[in-house]
Amino acid sequence: MPAQNDALKDRLSRYREITITVTGRKSGRAISVPIWFVWEGGKVYLLPVKGSDTQWYKNVLNNSSMQIEAGGEKAAFQAVPITAKTEVSSVIEKFRAKYAGDVKKYYSKFDVAVVVPTR
Repeated sequence: MPAQNDALKDRLSRYREITITVTGRKSGRAISVPIWFVWEGGKVYLLPVKGSDTQWYKNVLNNSSMQIEAGGEKAAFQAVPITAKTEVSSVIEKFRAKYAGDVKKYYSKFDVAVVVPTR
C-alpha cells in the first residue's frame, strides 16, 4: 500500500466494519456494501454472509476490482476469491476469533471467502 494509505491501514487495524465498493455484473454501476472483515498480515479477509450466493461476491467473480473504505480513508485493490475448503475454513476461524458468536448468528453459508492483498 502506498505511504498515503497509512491512514487506511491504521483504520483497518481498529475498525470492525468497512465499506467495499464493487462493480455490478449486470448494471455496471458501483455498489457499496458495509461488511465485516479481518485485517491480518497486510491482507483483508472477507467472508460473504450468504457464501457463494452473496451478490457482492458474484460481482467480484465478474470483476475483481474493489474499493475498500474505512473511516473516510479509501483505496482500490484486486480481490481474490477463495474456494479451497481448507483456506475458507482458515478465514472462518479468523472471523470467529474477531466476532465470536456473531459469525454463527449472521452468516448462513461457508463455501467461499475473499482475500484482498494490500501490499
